[in-house]
Amino acid sequence: MAIVDAVFYAIHLLVGALWTGSVLFAAAAVLPTARAGEVRPEPLSAVFSRLTTLSRGAAVVMLLTGGHMAAQLYTFESLTASPRGHLVLTMTLLWLVMTGLVEVGNSRLQDGLDAKKVRSPARTAGRFYRAAGVVAVLLLLDAGVLAANSAGVLPL
Repeated sequence: MAIVDAVFYAIHLLVGALWTGSVLFAAAAVLPTARAGEVRPEPLSAVFSRLTTLSRGAAVVMLLTGGHMAAQLYTFESLTASPRGHLVLTMTLLWLVMTGLVEVGNSRLQDGLDAKKVRSPARTAGRFYRAAGVVAVLLLLDAGVLAANSAGVLPL
């Protein structure tokens, strides 16, 4: 493996871990605190503004690094006709779904925070974030299967 490919893999894995971890943390820790009314709108808005920036940046980085890796490893036929290719396509679909869920959740939350409300928008956004959290776990499982296959632990 060339050093450039190794750098792309490392960036892809690090950004993916940061992104999925951030979504899971928001769903499991931050929004329940907001639903309980234990946080003011301004700090919550700042946290989710940063998460929105992270999510959008991560989506771009994942597209670029994943695109590079796919171009190096797969042909159209191998993506559509092999179990490993199906895992890569599934991962791509899951990233798109998670991105959409985070965007909608952030939009719903921000609308309420702009009106200086916390509990109701946190409840509404929480639905989208819980769904995004499930998708994040599925992404991590998919990545684990791909990694196990690459290591020869799980032949596909």
